[in-house]
Amino acid sequence: MEQNYTIGNMDCAGCAKEVETGVARLDGVKFVRVDFASGKMKLDGDVDFEILKGRVESLGKTIITEEEAKAQPQKIMRGGVLGFWDYLVSRFETRLALFGAALALFTLIVNPAQAGIFYTIAMLIALYPIAKSGINALRINHEFSINLLMSIAAIGAIIMGEYLEAFTVIFLFAIGESLEGYTADRARDSLRSLVALKPTQAVLLLAGEERTVPVESLRIDDIILVKPGENIPMDGEIISGNSGVNQAPITGESMPVHKAAKDAVFAGSINGEGTLKIRVTHLAQDNTLNRIIQLVEEAQSSRARTQRVIDRFANYYTPGVMVVALLVAFIPPILFGGVLETWAYRALTMLVIACPCALVISAPVTIISAITAAARQGILIKGGVHLESLGQIQAIAFDKTGTLTQGKPVVTSTKAVNCSGEANCLPCNDMVALAAAVERHSTHPLAQAILNHADTQQLTYPAAQNVTALAGQGVQGEVNGHQVTIGSHRYFDQTYPHSSDFCQEVQSQESQGYTTMLIGDEGGVRGYITVADEPRAESQAVIQQLNALGVTTVMLTGDNAAVAQSIARQLGVQEFQANLLPDQKVAGIETLKSQYGYVAMVGDGINDTPALAAATLGVAMGGAGSAQALETADIALMADDLSKLPFAIRLGRFARYIIQQNIALTFAVKLGFLSLAVFGATTMWMAVFADVGMSLLVTLNGMRPLRLK
Repeated sequence: MEQNYTIGNMDCAGCAKEVETGVARLDGVKFVRVDFASGKMKLDGDVDFEILKGRVESLGKTIITEEEAKAQPQKIMRGGVLGFWDYLVSRFETRLALFGAALALFTLIVNPAQAGIFYTIAMLIALYPIAKSGINALRINHEFSINLLMSIAAIGAIIMGEYLEAFTVIFLFAIGESLEGYTADRARDSLRSLVALKPTQAVLLLAGEERTVPVESLRIDDIILVKPGENIPMDGEIISGNSGVNQAPITGESMPVHKAAKDAVFAGSINGEGTLKIRVTHLAQDNTLNRIIQLVEEAQSSRARTQRVIDRFANYYTPGVMVVALLVAFIPPILFGGVLETWAYRALTMLVIACPCALVISAPVTIISAITAAARQGILIKGGVHLESLGQIQAIAFDKTGTLTQGKPVVTSTKAVNCSGEANCLPCNDMVALAAAVERHSTHPLAQAILNHADTQQLTYPAAQNVTALAGQGVQGEVNGHQVTIGSHRYFDQTYPHSSDFCQEVQSQESQGYTTMLIGDEGGVRGYITVADEPRAESQAVIQQLNALGVTTVMLTGDNAAVAQSIARQLGVQEFQANLLPDQKVAGIETLKSQYGYVAMVGDGINDTPALAAATLGVAMGGAGSAQALETADIALMADDLSKLPFAIRLGRFARYIIQQNIALTFAVKLGFLSLAVFGATTMWMAVFADVGMSLLVTLNGMRPLRLK
């Protein structure tokens, strides 16, 4: 049976691994996963909660059930000194450390002659929870934890008579661990801010009455009322009313979107100036906001390749430093006549600086911050490994229809053979009205383009009679007793005589990527209508930005080469491949991967699934309206907005740079202080101060993606 718990007092990713290892050793546990990013533990097995709680608490952490966590209100920690003080006094070990500090200070003022004794007492008070956790980690997990290393260092300092230094080391360590925990919790607040968007109540309309109910009680097809300024509590469809709706929490759109009857709305978005009646379309647990939160939580627990390498390295790093410290303590005195006390002190200093916290936290905090920053902009990145890949993308392949273009054809020009050349040409208008009459009941995209154009121009004839298809060549029908034909240029070449000049004009339109439809009646050819799938408004700017970032842009389309070339030229796409079937798109992706290594594919998440899966990174359009898009791709653009893509690339590169920067800084400081310790050029309290400072620096640096614009 799978159960979920919330784990507290986890200051770094090493703490999560410590709890995971300890709980995994309990009888009845089949599987356990502790996620530092969200502070949650998933456990599959049959184990008594009191036994589980005892094990977790013996390792210095806290645990509550999923039900208890849900009952607690979501709190966003306040920042600054007051926020840190609140966090500090909430922890048992830091309260002991502060009490020990007060005792030591009081003794120093009142009875300095006995300071050594009281420093020792103060140190032992502060050390108790740290040593207990370290000893239990060794006993249960058979691992040397940082708590055990610090305990050994402090006891060793007492034995050598360094009372003040022993207390200072433990006090700084306790405060430093709390500060690390505080900054880690501040990083988790970025996820809590998403959870805080979840509405808890809704106004249900039942038999004409308004009733406030929990959102969990609502069922599909229930009618709810949302007043101006209120959060929309459920995914649904508007049945009456219209309003500007702020969808920024879901899609990242900067401006409110006008919504009216039959439009979809999402839970967590904010109603504007109008009152809306909404029919519920998804249960609370299945709505878009819940899916986003769940996927972001899962994404943050998905470890990047760099993070997995660091975790494996940390398993050997701490024991390795222990061995080196023992050699430093005993080899010089035994072989070279060194002073045991001097070399033992240097070895203890090495133990203090050996803490791997800064190293193992260098990637997780950055991943938490970057994935949450992306979610705020309507970009759902489904894991640290995908974030890392995003920062390495060298080429992006785009599907054309519905991705770079609007996905629906529109009329771009009309030209009757006897066109007057005027803005409102009567022969052209009459030709369009005839074409619309024949296409009146057709659902074909080209027919819809003609109908939309005719309706916009208010050009109407009665719907044609006896409409018949011409086997892929066009369509015919009778309008006011006259037979009207709409067909391809090839069909008209065979059936309707027309001048060479007219023929060349149509061919010129087709060479530019337009689809041409010729119209004729008993009197001959009436003219032509050109139709095209117009580029999205943002496509050209997006392609230009990606090209400027050094990313090669490629278009993969099933359309013909002329259309593909025309769109590529308009938008500035660097390469294109046309006339591709789905399996040929996959082959195209494989070719690009052999050329560029890391390749992303952008498509609709459904029709382009094979190509999305074949790419290094699959990017789906329109995640907010498509459950399939959320599940299919590695990244989903929630607002169906390509303009978010350059930001995503910059974010991925920035996050990868920060992780590399954190690792380099951490190694430099560790190696530097280990070298200083060997030569006796540093002290234990300086080492712990540097270690804590490095952990804080890495954490704060890792939170920078939250501020990326």
